[in-house]
Amino acid sequence: MTIAPQQPTTQPPTRRDTVGILLVDDHAIVRQGLRSILEREPDLRVLAEASTAAEARAVVRHVAPDIVLLDLKLSTSSDTEGLELCAQLVEEHPGLGVLVLTTFLDDQLVLRAIRVGARGYVVKDVDTSGLVRAIRDVSRGGSAFDARSAAAMVRGLNAPAPAANQQLTERELEVLQLLARGHSNRAIGERLFISETTAKFHVGNILRKLEVSRRAEAVYAASKLGVI
Repeated sequence: MTIAPQQPTTQPPTRRDTVGILLVDDHAIVRQGLRSILEREPDLRVLAEASTAAEARAVVRHVAPDIVLLDLKLSTSSDTEGLELCAQLVEEHPGLGVLVLTTFLDDQLVLRAIRVGARGYVVKDVDTSGLVRAIRDVSRGGSAFDARSAAAMVRGLNAPAPAANQQLTERELEVLQLLARGHSNRAIGERLFISETTAKFHVGNILRKLEVSRRAEAVYAASKLGVI
């Protein structure tokens, strides 16, 4: 984490109230550093912190932030938890801005974050002025990408899609099996011990990866490919 404190940047938003921020990162020292940096800005206020997806969901309901500053990889080495959290927050709290702040810059990861509802994606070694500008842009309803994440997004859009059986994760294959049996999102969630929203998130990923728009089409495409 190389973001360095500096004096408040110029030209804050014209709105009179402050932008409320929730920091979601599993490293306490990172959250502490971010809080110190952001609270130097008169229009930004860190309302709370969370280290896990479960904590973040609870805190959002309690403090109602304007912006969630989200690291995609939380308590596990996988980015799935962060992506699922992003999808859930965007669906359950319309108007909430999720800005990804992470060390990971994979072309497809940037695309996946945007597709599940993130309004921006910046890498953690961004300078302070760049981070503050991104937060302000997202708080106004816009989007925010640093040069590297924007380039990664373009590369991801231009990259050929891999075969579906190579794309689907182990969890998505489990969901697909239950789809093939005719289960609803709620039933899938109950059987896999995940929320209905998370089940819906996985179903959406499956449809996208198989390049279909309906659940029945996904099952048919998967059977033709030998995935199920």
